[in-house]
Amino acid sequence: MEAYSIKQGEELVKAARHAIELCATTPKFDERIIEKSIEGFKESKGIFITIEHYPTRAVRGSIGITNPIAPVSKSLVEAAVSAAIDDPGYVPVSHQELDDITVGVSVLSKPERIRGKTQDSIKRQVKVGRDGLIIKYGYHEGVLLPIVPIEQRWNKEQFLDNLCASANLPLHVWKTQDAVLYRFTAQLFRELSPRGPIEEIAFG
Repeated sequence: MEAYSIKQGEELVKAARHAIELCATTPKFDERIIEKSIEGFKESKGIFITIEHYPTRAVRGSIGITNPIAPVSKSLVEAAVSAAIDDPGYVPVSHQELDDITVGVSVLSKPERIRGKTQDSIKRQVKVGRDGLIIKYGYHEGVLLPIVPIEQRWNKEQFLDNLCASANLPLHVWKTQDAVLYRFTAQLFRELSPRGPIEEIAFG
């Protein structure tokens, strides 16, 4: 995956925050306003938006697009708005919270299918600290970003078990032949404080 510069990452994070703030304060805003501010991002890449409480870093909303067909400029705004108001695990972000949240943008590589007939062969293809994971099983789908197992201090099996949990599946489902698994790498750009400096973390 061709990496973005920290300057480009800052543009994406600021655009995502702008979309979230407009969404929280102006229910029917024109998303094209944000898209035009980052119209130079014409390529199609997976985008994941994570909203966190500050300073606890507890997740406040998290939604992404792993197989995009639209350019980043459009996918980012769509994901940011969805993370703010459509994540089923959280109530919509209100305007009163905007000074107490941080915004993160993960830019994903193209997902790569993990193929293996045994648990060990699957685990050999997963590297904690490099990979994010996707599981698809029937109508269920779950995604965990590369930073999650690092922050949670999970080993590979815990990473895969919790991937299943993220899709509301029993923990063992990744071990079955019907589960479809993918791995990806990512660049994470995130605010260190609300509207503050932005750091980059690269995985891969």
